[in-house]
Amino acid sequence: MRYSQYFIPTVKETPADAEVISHQLMLRAGMIRKVAAGVYNYLPLGLRSIRKVEQIVREEMNRAGAIELLMPMVTPAELWQESGRWEFYGKELLRFKDRKDGEFCLGPTHEEVITDIVRREIRSYRQLPINLYQIQTKFRDEIRPRFGLMRGREFIMKDAYSFDVDSSAADLSYDKMYQAYRRIFERCGLNFRAVEADTGSIGGSSSHEFMVLADSGEDAILSCSGCDYAANVEKAESRPFPEAKGELLPKEAVETPDRKTIEEVAAFLGIKPEQTVKALIVVADGEPVMALVRGDHDLNELKLKNFLGAAELEMADDEVYVKACGGPVGFAGPCGVTVRVIADQAIQGMCNFVVGGNAKDQHFRNANHRDFTVKAFADIRTVVAGDACPRCSGGKMEVWRGIEVGHVFKLGTKYSEKLKATYLDADGKEQVIFMGCYGIGVGRSVAACIEQNHDANGIIFPLPIAPFHCIVSALSVKEEPVVKASEDIYNRLAAAGVEVLLDDRDERPGFKFKDADLIGIPLRIVVGAKNLAEGKVELKHRKSGEVELLPIDEAVAKVQQLVAEALAQ
Repeated sequence: MRYSQYFIPTVKETPADAEVISHQLMLRAGMIRKVAAGVYNYLPLGLRSIRKVEQIVREEMNRAGAIELLMPMVTPAELWQESGRWEFYGKELLRFKDRKDGEFCLGPTHEEVITDIVRREIRSYRQLPINLYQIQTKFRDEIRPRFGLMRGREFIMKDAYSFDVDSSAADLSYDKMYQAYRRIFERCGLNFRAVEADTGSIGGSSSHEFMVLADSGEDAILSCSGCDYAANVEKAESRPFPEAKGELLPKEAVETPDRKTIEEVAAFLGIKPEQTVKALIVVADGEPVMALVRGDHDLNELKLKNFLGAAELEMADDEVYVKACGGPVGFAGPCGVTVRVIADQAIQGMCNFVVGGNAKDQHFRNANHRDFTVKAFADIRTVVAGDACPRCSGGKMEVWRGIEVGHVFKLGTKYSEKLKATYLDADGKEQVIFMGCYGIGVGRSVAACIEQNHDANGIIFPLPIAPFHCIVSALSVKEEPVVKASEDIYNRLAAAGVEVLLDDRDERPGFKFKDADLIGIPLRIVVGAKNLAEGKVELKHRKSGEVELLPIDEAVAKVQQLVAEALAQ
């Protein structure tokens, strides 16, 4: 492809409304253009990278035994009402009516549609297992779309759905997809971690997120320094503390005038925050609940919500707070309350601690478990860096920032039961199908790659998903030897299967170099009159910045070799 005949509308200035580096660089490199909030045109350069990711995804899904199909973006309300998600999914589901007043939505995901296909076509255990996937446009009406392709409303997604005879078979399908995802992101050249995650609005028994590690990542993830355990901050498990030992002292009330926060109380009493217990009042499905965590720990609301099996959980307002504990805000404690008390497991390892006194300016010193009733101890705190790993003996948890690019779920029978997707087993008995679902954000993967691979000059694409493998920069299009050599190199590389862009524009060398760096092509051959006089050209590696002065034949052969090696992984 010749640069002069291609469409790469690069811009010098950083757009004012682009907050993250991938959004900035994709706009500057002429990869995308905004149509509306969270909706983008994919320009030729951006589309090439997206298609590269799609192809890697397609190859690995096919290799894992999945079968491609295509479902409509518009889906009828009836299917969503059957599953119970028409109302539950919330305002992200873009609903509308057609001219006959029929209700529809733009699909943010396709569990209902694919389950409907399977319940109509699958009759026998002999037809299972089966895994069906598509690469298709989705729409989620995000309340605040931002960050370009990182959090858009319309986006390209690969979604796959497995169907099995029982839970054990479903686990095998899940593992196949888990391994396929690892191969996909490895082939894309991404540094990533697979982490345990909450199932969210998709539901199911368990899930893993695939996170590209990047400082700009929206999600915090924790991984062990000594083993392969990793989880997002919402899901990360904490290790139980040993039971408390020591003499239990008598509880005593102490005055703590105007000291409400843990830090204020600890400083006033001359103790450490970890010697206190804080009580938080939440409302779970309309019921007030008191949650106890150690003073230096934070409540993980999602863990508590999942432990309680609540559909909704929120912090209590002042009125509910005061009614639940009988005292003013800032002085809540577990002693004497009638509401249900759930305590973090770390509190089992405490004795003689400080709690709120449920009265203004009052706390209790030397409180112990005998002084109040705990309905249950559970892991309800947020894990932080330095915590002991819950899976191995010597590892410590480390915190990273990550960008979610893929998610795999064990759905079980959540959708198949509601939509009555069944099969006849070997004995002719009707059984419910077990399901899994598996998603990859295709455009988001490209954006995440840029977040992870860039410098002050622009994008640094890994070879497998770069829009072009190599760019040939002719320094002067007015010098016939330079033009002829550039054309020859371009034709030889193209004939060898290298995706090559020939910069044949009548522009200054510096201008061409800046564009080449901005759009992130991994390899650049520079053809100039001075080096050409000696039969040589420059080969520059975008990632390392290394420049090699090579004979033309060697430069061409080396580019072919580097591309072949990268694509063979």
